[in-house]
Amino acid sequence: MRIPRPIYDELLAHAREDAPNECCGLVGGRDGELTTYYRVRNAEASPLRYMLDPSEQLRTNNEMEERGEELAAIYHSHTGSPAYPSQTDINLALIDRREGGKVVGKTPLFPGTIYLIASLAEGEAPLRGFSIDEDGVTEIDLETA
Repeated sequence: MRIPRPIYDELLAHAREDAPNECCGLVGGRDGELTTYYRVRNAEASPLRYMLDPSEQLRTNNEMEERGEELAAIYHSHTGSPAYPSQTDINLALIDRREGGKVVGKTPLFPGTIYLIASLAEGEAPLRGFSIDEDGVTEIDLETA
């Protein structure tokens, strides 16, 4: 996935500014291209987890729709660990799939959305992308442009 340099730089800046807490936000896109990043308040205000503030998430989704964008990525930071989805991150990305009232598996909450994770840990890759679905976690190659 190609990530424009200004978006790459701003995601990392947001991670540094919100430290020691995790930051989070959304990235809008058009035709498979990342176009706009949107900072969203971390309602958890925690160094160990994130939750997009629901009212800001709704406002941002409406703004993306008005601009003709779709949700392309969800981003957050890890302040002291590698940029790789934790079990908590995976649980946030998936919801139970039910049939006949029974849980029969997991399904993505936002199908087709990429998860970008910025790491502030020394010696780690600063930004990595992932697909998270019922089959697991798959790294997406990021190319800055």
